[in-house]
Amino acid sequence: MQPTETAAWQCTVCGYIHHGPEPPDECPVCGVSSDEFEPHAEEVQVAPAAAPRRWRCLICDYVHEGDEPPDECPICAAGADQFEPIEEETASTLAPPATTAKIVVVGAGIAGLAAVEALRTASPEAEIALISREPELPYYRLNLTRYLAGEIGEDAFPIHPEEWYAENDIRLLRGSEVRNISPDDRTVQLDDGTQETYEKLILTAGAHPFIPPFPGAQKENVYCLRTLVDARQILEKAGPGARCVCIGGGILGLETAGALAHQGVEVSLLESHGWLLPRQLNRRAGELLERHVESLGIELLHQARTEEIAGEAGASFVTLQDGGEVPADLVVIATGVRSNSYLARQAGLTVDKGIVVDDHLYTSHPDILAAGDVAEHRGVLYGTWMAAQSQGKIAGMNAAGLDAEFAGIPRSNTLKVLGLDLFSIGRIEPEDASYDVIEREAEDTYHRFLFRDGHMVGAILLGDAAQSAQAATAIESGRDFSSLLRQHPTAPDILAALAESRA
Repeated sequence: MQPTETAAWQCTVCGYIHHGPEPPDECPVCGVSSDEFEPHAEEVQVAPAAAPRRWRCLICDYVHEGDEPPDECPICAAGADQFEPIEEETASTLAPPATTAKIVVVGAGIAGLAAVEALRTASPEAEIALISREPELPYYRLNLTRYLAGEIGEDAFPIHPEEWYAENDIRLLRGSEVRNISPDDRTVQLDDGTQETYEKLILTAGAHPFIPPFPGAQKENVYCLRTLVDARQILEKAGPGARCVCIGGGILGLETAGALAHQGVEVSLLESHGWLLPRQLNRRAGELLERHVESLGIELLHQARTEEIAGEAGASFVTLQDGGEVPADLVVIATGVRSNSYLARQAGLTVDKGIVVDDHLYTSHPDILAAGDVAEHRGVLYGTWMAAQSQGKIAGMNAAGLDAEFAGIPRSNTLKVLGLDLFSIGRIEPEDASYDVIEREAEDTYHRFLFRDGHMVGAILLGDAAQSAQAATAIESGRDFSSLLRQHPTAPDILAALAESRA
């Protein structure tokens, strides 16, 4: 059957927009096949995917080359069932432009690295400079908690070896901080007094830890975990028997607490809500996650709000607003992040929660783009590895003269929290009685699906997230489950229907 003609196609994985009568054979941003594109008109029929030779980790976006997925992801330790196939690479549907422009990328996290990778692919002759505030080679930030746990060494961090940058003619400025951006004369001023000129500038400066304004946050032995330097400092204090208080029960707080507990540290985790991950999980799923956390030897304190980090020379205990005290030899604050948008503000760019960008990831200045944790797209700051990587690639392509669009990514969470697979997407609680809720709790797993008018609108998969990609596709594509719902299905029936769509 010939596909229905449509004006544009959206990649459901990374948000890239393709214009034309048919979807591309492969997404030029994330590499998935045409099966993962949705039309703006009615749904199309696509050719079967070729036998995969590459596999993408659903949790951290690592790409594995081979006939089969690895037994374990080397980046996040996800199992083979958390990999999805990617078709063999084909020629990009976007013709590479013949640009020799000088392009400067500020920030060498995954967004900045993805930008220079895409830049070099799209424009072999462009002059590229990548400015990194950190002295290390660009690295897998997702590996910080695995490093804290002693599961990997520092040799596992770099994304590319040092020679890769020379081989690809990318000038990497390590340990350099940008002090000022001047859009009028197209320059960036570095902390050593030198400056870089540019024709296009991509801001991928990331984010910094948010530290609440309680007293004692600047004391010795109080840390945040954002960089490899932070991890090294924490490890110096985190010997067996040491007492650590982790403030914040989000993903980073949980992973940090688990990593330190694995090293023999006595960990108390302060969570200000009634259950863990309230934005991703309903109460029952949060309680099951709590049971798993406590089985690792972590003390979990609910509705624990910090009043002060106290101690004479350094932190020795944390005082709570209810008057309680928690002893500590070190404190780790994991209460979220804020975008590094100050350079953009000084340069006169439009900034709200982050640097405001359009669908091509251009800022309010025609020569400056932004991507990753620093960029606000359609009011959304994603703050995830995959979104940063996708945005970085699209920003790099556009800086090279292409015309790629980013339309957003489904707001789902595919995670591995303390060795437990977790997936959450869409609504987690019904608004009224018009919703159908189907759930099942087994010994080590919990599945919950929300439907409205025959369509899946939310899902939680805890302990078994094998059908996470299929659940996301079902929600984003508006798949109709009406006939199945009339049969009063159980959660295993829903999982079987999702698995059938995967096959």
